[in-house]
Amino acid sequence: MRITEAARRLGMSPRMLRYREALGLLPPIRDKGAHRRFGPDELEAVRQAMELERRFDVSPAELAFALRALSEPAVAQAVRDLGVRIGRIQAPRRALDFEKEKALRLLRGR
Repeated sequence: MRITEAARRLGMSPRMLRYREALGLLPPIRDKGAHRRFGPDELEAVRQAMELERRFDVSPAELAFALRALSEPAVAQAVRDLGVRIGRIQAPRRALDFEKEKALRLLRGR
């Protein structure tokens, strides 16, 4: 089906569906004339994205960024570094730090 019918079935405007496409929230399927075609799988993918947005109270843009962070290691690392810096994520403990802390605990116990 074409975008107008798909949007109607999903309860949104074709413009909103195009916006979701621009964000990368739709599977990349087009016909020979470069028109987007929607089948049951594409509609279900949009419904799943909408459910995640509702459940976690995020916008389509936020969901798209989360997908980018999951698929691009450099983005994930940059977000993780920011999280550590602002205190939202605990810095990972290195094995050497763990052994050092263990030795200090043992020394204090004497």
